[in-house]
Amino acid sequence: MTANLIPSYGHWINGAEVPPESGNWIETSDPYRGTVWARIARGGPQDVNRAVAAAKAAMTTGPWAKMSATQRGKILRRIADATLTEIDRLTELEVRDNGKLVGDIRGGLNFKADVWTYYAGLADKIEGSVLPIDKPDMLALTFREPVGVVAAITAWNSPLQFLAVKCAPALAAGCAVVVKPSEFSTVTSLEFARIASAAGLPDGVLNVISGFGAEVGPALVDHRDVAMITFTGSDTTGARIYEQAARSMKRVTMELGGKSPNIIFEDANLDAAAAGAVSGIFGAAGQMCTAGSRLLVQNSVKEEITRRILAIARNVKLGDPMDAATQMGPISNRPQFDKVLSYIEIARHDGALLIHGGKPAQGEGLASGSFFEPTIFADVRNDMRIAQEEVFGPVLSIIGFDTEEEAIHIANDINFGLAAGIWTKDMGRMIRMVKAIDAGTVWGNTYRTYSFMMPFGGRKRSGLGKEWGIEGMEEFLDTKSVMISTADVLPGFVPG
Repeated sequence: MTANLIPSYGHWINGAEVPPESGNWIETSDPYRGTVWARIARGGPQDVNRAVAAAKAAMTTGPWAKMSATQRGKILRRIADATLTEIDRLTELEVRDNGKLVGDIRGGLNFKADVWTYYAGLADKIEGSVLPIDKPDMLALTFREPVGVVAAITAWNSPLQFLAVKCAPALAAGCAVVVKPSEFSTVTSLEFARIASAAGLPDGVLNVISGFGAEVGPALVDHRDVAMITFTGSDTTGARIYEQAARSMKRVTMELGGKSPNIIFEDANLDAAAAGAVSGIFGAAGQMCTAGSRLLVQNSVKEEITRRILAIARNVKLGDPMDAATQMGPISNRPQFDKVLSYIEIARHDGALLIHGGKPAQGEGLASGSFFEPTIFADVRNDMRIAQEEVFGPVLSIIGFDTEEEAIHIANDINFGLAAGIWTKDMGRMIRMVKAIDAGTVWGNTYRTYSFMMPFGGRKRSGLGKEWGIEGMEEFLDTKSVMISTADVLPGFVPG
């Protein structure tokens, strides 16, 4: 594609596309073809100032501030409908931008439309209360109010999903948002802001600033008119943002990394468990925060499970993510590809046994060089780096255990606590394990099953706060306490 045919995408600020103040642009590449396909604006502090000012005005003096909650809900419902109307175009752009499978993205967009519909329905269900307090002649009320301007910093692996689960509840709560997508996958966030505007969202309510994280993120987090940061990404970056936000006492929610245990007991349905293990790590090429990257298998069935997983892994079809027959697409960007490759040597050095994959995938249709073989390590100890650190790629570590207690210890002996899977037919054991596992989400006899009605969030270094469900909207609300005296004379007060 020649330079003059490459589309350029400016920031989206106050209901319009605007060029970067610096005049500089960033090239973004198609991970399947390995070629530049678009340019995005390279943002900086001046662009951030414009976007935050637009968001603040929308919340304080604009139409958004004057609308009833029901009116806001109707607009969110129109955004949901517009998502479905634009599903073909958004699907193609998202595949182009981050290399996910066309079927996953199309199905995900239906899910995301439901997210917008769900929060549209919650918009006018936000209620305060009247409290019977211990003071006579006093009317005590609570109001629920939007927390303020929200900065939403999203990751590259599922940009439209993160936009929905952050922006839909924030807007339902009455907030305005400035989104900073990853520089590796920005285009669909910009396109979605345009779609939302066409659906009737007032100017300034949803703004998108593109650019490098180091050049946009700090200005956004430090901005005095930003009240809250919601972030999805690595635990390392999350810790830096958390520390920075604390200096100005900003509210934060963090959806960070994971190293989730997927635990198979000997009495499990082994066919279902093996399929769930493969889906849990090789789906989206392992580029999921909930990836079941630690497969804990009871030693009595470890050999059998390993055999079944190997049989599936050997037949995973890699290729064009727009091809419905493709089962695993490319790694989304080169830095992530290099990170995955580096962990192969780390695991070998620590003594893990590579039994499948472990190198860049080659073959017809894989010419971009961004594909990685489904990779499996056996003889993994839980203290190895491959078992303790998030790889974010199609790399599975198999760890054996003998007893329920040992499985619990291994599962929880980690700095992360995002998700876990348990495979057993014994419901007593299932309940014991669910209670014992230190994770925000636990799946039983399934894996990667999501509902926008269920709260989602991690523990330990996997994050703070909740997304999705009613709890996901509560994060964007603040409670105001109001006490009004109905007495003619205040107790203890003697008029002069």
